[in-house]
Amino acid sequence: MGAGIVGLATAYELQRRGFQVTVVDQAHPGAGTSGGNGAQLSYSYVQPLADPGIWAQLPKLVLAPDSPLKLRPRWDPHQWRWGLDFLRACNRRTSEHGTATLLALAARSRQGFEQMLATEQLSCDFSRTGKLVLYASQAALDDAKRQLELQRAWGCEQEAVTPARCAQIEPALAHYAARIAGAIHTPGECAADCLQVCQGLHARLQARGVRFVLGSRITALTQSAGRIAAAQTDAGAIEANAFVLALGSGSHALARSLGLALPVYPLKGYSITFDAASEPGAAPQVSVTDAARKVVFARLGGRLRVAGMAELVGYGLDIPQARIDSLCAATRALFPHSGMQRQLQPWAGLRPATPTGLPIVGRHARGPANLLLNTGHGALGFTLAFGTAAAVADAV
Repeated sequence: MGAGIVGLATAYELQRRGFQVTVVDQAHPGAGTSGGNGAQLSYSYVQPLADPGIWAQLPKLVLAPDSPLKLRPRWDPHQWRWGLDFLRACNRRTSEHGTATLLALAARSRQGFEQMLATEQLSCDFSRTGKLVLYASQAALDDAKRQLELQRAWGCEQEAVTPARCAQIEPALAHYAARIAGAIHTPGECAADCLQVCQGLHARLQARGVRFVLGSRITALTQSAGRIAAAQTDAGAIEANAFVLALGSGSHALARSLGLALPVYPLKGYSITFDAASEPGAAPQVSVTDAARKVVFARLGGRLRVAGMAELVGYGLDIPQARIDSLCAATRALFPHSGMQRQLQPWAGLRPATPTGLPIVGRHARGPANLLLNTGHGALGFTLAFGTAAAVADAV
């Protein structure tokens, strides 16, 4: 259930192991949050959003009009519960546990994704140019160095670099280097077009006999003797031996119909994509994250993807001009010659987040015996998809 990158990776892994698979979605593959995400595959830089540093930043993050984090309270107990659980998770012990868990899962996911790419030869603008995470202040850089030491203990290859070294690694940052305290460089990080991966997987799976029921909404799950007997859809009932719930932010509502409370709430984000300038040093080749603005830049062949923001504002997919203007301003600040004057492709998506930042994978203690969950990946859906897919296939 779900044809985003998480659902398709799961279908791919199950089909590869010999299962007969049906994929159901109300839209086409990759049409939701996978379609215009940040494009970075952050296998070694996975710190959960719930971090103890959030407490000091909270007033500015919530109240500043140009804040990358936005909260719009609603008459929704689920939103309030998620927000309170998120604040409870903003402590060092939970953050360090989350980091360790995510790094292990990311390592497995890298192996699965790169094995799939080598086998399938998908055209998806894949690159392995590394990543720079920029920090505006010395205090923020010092915090990042502490996180680096934590991640290094688990085998991550990273280093703190000076502003001058940033400009050597990514010449397009030469004019901006004097405005930062430094950066964390992770040379092994990758980027790819997630929508192209989804489309490629769809084509490969369909050719191998995987059934796709697209443009069809799941209306209910029929239960019998503690198990799901069928998924009721607009196209009729679909029976199966096992059901995988990978509907992203839509997972909460369908699980609630079974009496299950999943702590998954959407964090709304935005992106713009445009044809990058071809002149050397104009647009970045290396993936870049501006930690202060919470904006990421990823090169996709001849295009540049700019993505960011985290809004706790419900399920709407409207695109306020102010948010696009903010992404444009960040691009002008870091890469003024990147070619952004060309036609922009604005996009909004709903990242399915849990308060701790850890995805929900496997069976639910109070759920039907043949229901498996694969949801709650937050901003790391693309990064973790093939790792959680393998975990679900193991459970099946």
